[in-house]
Amino acid sequence: MASPKDIHERVEGALQTLRPYLEADGGDISLVEVTDELHVRVELHGACADCQMIHMTMKGGVEQAIRQAAPEVVKVEAINWSE
Repeated sequence: MASPKDIHERVEGALQTLRPYLEADGGDISLVEVTDELHVRVELHGACADCQMIHMTMKGGVEQAIRQAAPEVVKVEAINWSE
């Protein structure tokens, strides 16, 4: 099983690949935590925090990139956005 530090690093790397696209639209994202239950919590910033397309961004971009980098992640959630 991967260490929490390893998972954290892989998730952060996945977010780094997305960051230029989010910044181009006036937003950003940061990793808040990876829990012991392998839930990833992120925080959306700027235009991303209240964008009407955030559902697509979370499911099609953020969650997909994180799961590719760290398939053992159980859940991805934004702490300042709810479905």
